[in-house]
Amino acid sequence: MALSSLIARLPYPSRPVQRAIAVAAIVAQAGIGVTGSVVRVTGSGLGCPTWPQCFPGSMVPVAHPEFDTLNQWIEFGNRLLTVVVVLVSALAVLAAWRVQIAHPERKRLVKLAWTMPGGVVLQAVVGGITVLAKLEWWTVAIHFLASTPLVWLAVLLLRAFNEGDEPARWLIPPLAKKLLVTLVVALWAILIAGTTVTGAGPHGGDPETHRLDAPIEVLAQVHGGLLVCYLLVLAVFGLVLMRGGTPAALWRRYAIVWVVALAQGVLGSVQYALGIPEALVSLHVLGSALVIVATAALWCGCRDRGPVTSAGPAPREPELTAARS
Repeated sequence: MALSSLIARLPYPSRPVQRAIAVAAIVAQAGIGVTGSVVRVTGSGLGCPTWPQCFPGSMVPVAHPEFDTLNQWIEFGNRLLTVVVVLVSALAVLAAWRVQIAHPERKRLVKLAWTMPGGVVLQAVVGGITVLAKLEWWTVAIHFLASTPLVWLAVLLLRAFNEGDEPARWLIPPLAKKLLVTLVVALWAILIAGTTVTGAGPHGGDPETHRLDAPIEVLAQVHGGLLVCYLLVLAVFGLVLMRGGTPAALWRRYAIVWVVALAQGVLGSVQYALGIPEALVSLHVLGSALVIVATAALWCGCRDRGPVTSAGPAPREPELTAARS
């Protein structure tokens, strides 16, 4: 395949380069959600009222009496950040593909890498629907929720660069594994409930957009109650791990989940008590991304796929490359 031949001529990515690209993917996938929240709380969601163009006949903002210039550029800036996500996603695919050329067994790594650009395409489509639907609250919710699995997958990609391809061997008891799955389900339940609170709240992205007609007090209580359930499952999970044999590295990941989740809970409570100020909304969105990252890291730390086999190019690869040239 011609494309594979071209990629095979690229320098083999070192371990630090592999790690840096995967970390960049995590930051990019999480960051686009945070910048999206800035668009929402500043009322800039329709600063570019069409999609994929910003205005009919123009890809960039243009002076318009009905649209504030600052709102236009905030929304357009968020769209430009998609370019950064695309570049990082492309680098992830190239790095994984280059590794797989040298180590053909690394098919899972390439599949994970391809979820990054695939997610960008999905988000672009959902984002376009959101704009065309004039920021209906449920489209905004879908737009946010579509980004959360991508953050999770980016963490798995980072792990995949640093592990082998053996079948997953769980390092925790069966009961702990069931609790971990329950913890992940609870996490997404919290995220879904959080979008309903946002849908009923004051920050819709545009003053004219429709809001969810439901009591925000009740929705916030449900959201908070699900966080309590998450923490209870996390506590029981820890008690099961105390039976012994748990690696120290896993305990560190477990502790990080507690710190991040508790901080997010406190932030959410303060945000609600203060009347949902704009700055705290974006911090809360950042916190949700950090909870996803911490939980995904805990998940990865609970199983082992053997040692990494792709720290460097295959022993005979230099000879093969020379023969091809």
